[in-house]
Amino acid sequence: MLVQQLGAPIPAWPLLVLAGAQAAADSYYGVASVGVATLASIAGSLPWLWAGRRYGYRVLKLVCRVSLSPDSCVRQSENLFERYGAAALLAAKFVPGLGHVAPPLAGAFRFRSASFVLYFGAGSALAALAPLLLGLAFHAQIDRLVDWLTALGGPALVAVLIALALYVAYRWWVRRQFLKALRAARIGVAELQEMIGRGEAPIVLDVRSRTHRKLDGRMIPGALPADVEDLAAALAQIPAGRNVVVYCACPNDATAVKVAMLLRRRGIRHVRPLAGGFDAWVSAGLLTINT
Repeated sequence: MLVQQLGAPIPAWPLLVLAGAQAAADSYYGVASVGVATLASIAGSLPWLWAGRRYGYRVLKLVCRVSLSPDSCVRQSENLFERYGAAALLAAKFVPGLGHVAPPLAGAFRFRSASFVLYFGAGSALAALAPLLLGLAFHAQIDRLVDWLTALGGPALVAVLIALALYVAYRWWVRRQFLKALRAARIGVAELQEMIGRGEAPIVLDVRSRTHRKLDGRMIPGALPADVEDLAAALAQIPAGRNVVVYCACPNDATAVKVAMLLRRRGIRHVRPLAGGFDAWVSAGLLTINT
């Protein structure tokens, strides 16, 4: 659980299921497993919480790369935090990818450490209890499976290692397919600046979450805030034939690409996501305005 929470793409459920099967004979296994799993999850999440508090959204790119979590989980976590606050951490371990993204995002949101430990710890305990109860319910079948694997010896260990490798390979393939889907005609910061300098006046949409815009307070000059959940309002501000540039602040410009695809399907043809998003604009040393 500790290694998984630190970012390694390995499954922890099988061990908890086995602990549940052992708990049928000795309840100590169940109590100890939930306690240790919860403490391990908290310990593995605190470095990411502190990193998010210090480095903000920049650390999320590292999290998505290390854990193989889909970049879209960042926006999904933002939406949960906007709606439920710290209570959203209760569900973080149950949604694929959110368990890794939630701690640094909570740090970027400046959640207090005590609130984070309380809610994330409770969610981690519930997430550990679920597979343990599953193992308890099917302990007889699991015991027979363990006896069979023990009898096989070395070949069983090889089979387990192959299964683990296949799992990691599958997660990598899913992420690769996701990144492939994100490939679109992007516009670079320099090209956008040149367009503005030539007086072409492209419409620039800021599709960062409302909370992100409040936390940062800066935006590209002339940009219009737009909510992914209410694209109709953004469409009303876009005359036909105008160039549109969409930017966000999430890893791999996931939200900007998603919005660009949605706008294209709704008839806005000249729309491109900004490569590198808002961070690229700031890194280029260009002016920003405060909202």
